[in-house]
Amino acid sequence: MNGSSIHKSNQRVWTVVCAVAAVVLGPAAVTASALDQANAAPLHHAVKADQSQAYLPTDPTRRRATATS
Repeated sequence: MNGSSIHKSNQRVWTVVCAVAAVVLGPAAVTASALDQANAAPLHHAVKADQSQAYLPTDPTRRRATATS
């Protein structure tokens, strides 16, 4: 093997290594960036449900009719 052949072989190896690194690390970098943005976002408080909208029958002995088919 001469020097030119070894150089091309090394160049191909590094090309493959860089391509594999981009495929593996690319999505990880995007995920890490999204997590950093989420962690930097201000905290929000959960909205409590309005209890006045709950179903309260006027007659406690009466039940909702169930659909039969």
